Amino acid sequence: MINYNDYLISSVDLAVPLAFAALGGMYSERSGVLNIALEGLLLTGAFSSAIATFYTGNPYVGIVFALIGGGLVGLLHAFLSVTLAVNQLVSGLGINLLAAGLTSFFARLIFNGNSTERLPGIEAIAIPGLAKIPPLGAILFQQNILVYLLVILVAFSLYFLFHTSLGLTLRSVGEYPQAAATAGISVAWVRYGAVIVSGCLASLGGAYLTLVQINFFTEGMSAGKGFIALAALIFGRWHPLGIIGACFLFGATEALQLRIQAFGANIPYQFLVMSPYILALFALLGLAGKALPPKSLGIPYSLENSHDE
Repeated sequence: MINYNDYLISSVDLAVPLAFAALGGMYSERSGVLNIALEGLLLTGAFSSAIATFYTGNPYVGIVFALIGGGLVGLLHAFLSVTLAVNQLVSGLGINLLAAGLTSFFARLIFNGNSTERLPGIEAIAIPGLAKIPPLGAILFQQNILVYLLVILVAFSLYFLFHTSLGLTLRSVGEYPQAAATAGISVAWVRYGAVIVSGCLASLGGAYLTLVQINFFTEGMSAGKGFIALAALIFGRWHPLGIIGACFLFGATEALQLRIQAFGANIPYQFLVMSPYILALFALLGLAGKALPPKSLGIPYSLENSHDE
């Protein structure tokens, strides 16, 4: 028998790293830069936070280092995509491969194996009064600081994108960079900023894996979550609320398959493990309706291109 309260808590827990990665991807892609590198950014955040926590014993220092590591990888993606005008798909895939290789190499070098010892984690913080409200108290108000930060980031993103001039600038660069440049906006600087922010946010998802879910680092621990986050980004139509809803759906699917396995159902576990990816595939096939990306997504911008058009 499923305990629905525990099931919902588990669904939220599994959705959080996806949400950080997808929300980060939203900023990059709203500016017109395709970000396939979410998988590599999750790994970067997980490894950076593990290293810092391993040596300092302080998981909050680990969060800071995850932000730094993700920001640097975002900077690399921005340099390749914006300055060098490298194919953005190739750049993102290259970063994924680079992150997988480097994190595995340094994990074996530093930890004398492919994983760390158990790391100190981030404890939950109960909000007085609200934490005792059944049944939402345990689900929403007895969480760790990263979950509360995610809620704040979603609210901020909604306001920033649709109610501020900077948000309008970001969206205009992603939709029609030629018009934005004509208005005096530096397309390159906006895209650089958006991709760096994307790296920082996605890396927090990796820090969540290391410091909350598992409490150690192991090779390849992102396990395809960056690609599911990319599917959630499309499924959620590049909108903060849509993204959170899609991530919770994927998290709930993952939590359900884990519980079905625990109950010993007569279903090959391989099919259960596949279920989140099948759902992601359906999302990419457009079962939720046709999702229209920003019009300039994946298209490098240059003054020469703008003159040609």
